[in-house]
Amino acid sequence: MYYISKEDGELVLTNKVALLTGANGGIGSAVCEQYLACGAKCWAVDLSKSPSSQLQKMQDKYSDNFHYEYCDLRNLESINQIISKCIKSWGKIDILFNNAAIFDMGLFLETDEKQYDQLFEVNVKGMYFMLQSVAKVMALNKQGKIINMASQAGRRGEALVAHYCATKAAVISYTQSAALALADYGIQVNAISPGVVDTPMWNQVDALFAKYENLSIGEKKRLVAKEIPLGRIGTPSDIAYMALFLASGLSDYITGQTYNVDGGSVLN
Repeated sequence: MYYISKEDGELVLTNKVALLTGANGGIGSAVCEQYLACGAKCWAVDLSKSPSSQLQKMQDKYSDNFHYEYCDLRNLESINQIISKCIKSWGKIDILFNNAAIFDMGLFLETDEKQYDQLFEVNVKGMYFMLQSVAKVMALNKQGKIINMASQAGRRGEALVAHYCATKAAVISYTQSAALALADYGIQVNAISPGVVDTPMWNQVDALFAKYENLSIGEKKRLVAKEIPLGRIGTPSDIAYMALFLASGLSDYITGQTYNVDGGSVLN
């Protein structure tokens, strides 16, 4: 855990309000914990009705600065209710960590409309309307930081992962468009593009690759890790440190960018 302070010793996110989606996952939880440690108030949401054990520990430790709530990003009314509750409780939203996403794969000639709709409904539609709805609130205060979660999958196509790759390419594109549209409102919009990160979600990804590539469980993760220039797969903390930088005043002159945090797997 890193604690970044200003010259006067105040933590860089003190008095900031952050809304985080996909907060129950490995990356979402790590970012939430980092934000809390650096002084922010965190309104964490996910599709689960109750917080994970990791988030519950944060609730116990940061009781005044942490709130967890169910939110279905596929439903615009659910998005607007969450934003309204956050504003009513804490008065503003300074940071959006737009992280919620799902994953699936399949043979290109066999994937169906259902898989397409499920991935785009969460990864693109939910991401966009959360971004738009929070941006409307931020625009009133002429300031804000929006951080979208992309992926190295959005930088290239993959034979088994066509729909997911396309959704993450859309995240990168929307990040650029939103940055241009919102610059006059003092809102910076950036994205993070992780490679392989050691989370429960990637265990599901590994299992799917095992199915479609006839591999043993864990083999895909081992093979991918072997190809990473820095010699290891990422951790949720690796992503959280970039998310902290992009949420803080240290990134005030940066917008419209997508940062690879992948050990050198993708070179721009």
